[in-house]
Amino acid sequence: MDSYQKVAVPLSVAACSLGALAVWYDFRSWKAFGTGGTPPTVQGYVKIRRWGLWLLFHGDNLLDASPIPDEGPSYLSKSDVPPRSGQRPKLTRWTLPQRQFREPITPKALETLFNLIPSTASAFSKTIRHGPSKTEGGTGPAIYVKPDVETINPAAHKIFYEVAHVHPAENSLHVYVAPRDARLVVEAGWGQRFPVTWLAPPSWIMVYAPRNEEEVEIVRKIVKAAAMFAVGGKLE
Repeated sequence: MDSYQKVAVPLSVAACSLGALAVWYDFRSWKAFGTGGTPPTVQGYVKIRRWGLWLLFHGDNLLDASPIPDEGPSYLSKSDVPPRSGQRPKLTRWTLPQRQFREPITPKALETLFNLIPSTASAFSKTIRHGPSKTEGGTGPAIYVKPDVETINPAAHKIFYEVAHVHPAENSLHVYVAPRDARLVVEAGWGQRFPVTWLAPPSWIMVYAPRNEEEVEIVRKIVKAAAMFAVGGKLE
């Protein structure tokens, strides 16, 4: 073995070891943050990373609302969703689950946020129910439109009849709102589009975590608008 090999072989082994450790750390971090509806396995992690590479090379600005259709009904006004103060939160590095880094939230706002799902279902029990989120693999609370609602959104089945769910790890949400309402939420700085477009309708969007009681009330209006879109306008 010449001098070059004596140096190159240990360096190669060290580089491979460091690379393996980095991947293992990333995998463990991904699982710890909550994997959403993706199985928390090596196979699930590899699938998400493959999607991430594909999306990286097909650059899509998720803050751009223009791909969302500007058509159909609307259940929110600009006064309901004023511009969000401050900068948008930073998101984690994984394609899925779509998550932001946790931001400070007042205790009262946190309590209200996690009562939002069951209280919405209770208030409109004829048309809305709550249960574990199917799109999140059962890891968060969600509301659903009941399939027997006569005026149901005909595309509701595409997302398992799910209307909205909260992510317990960092308090953000996903909601299925009317397309015009989705555009409003994104343009007002309250959320962004879902990255994996082949898994959900275009107006299935992320809503950033509220930070205080005033912001929880804005989120409440967004969730109610999602429920109205799901049932065709009339909540009972």
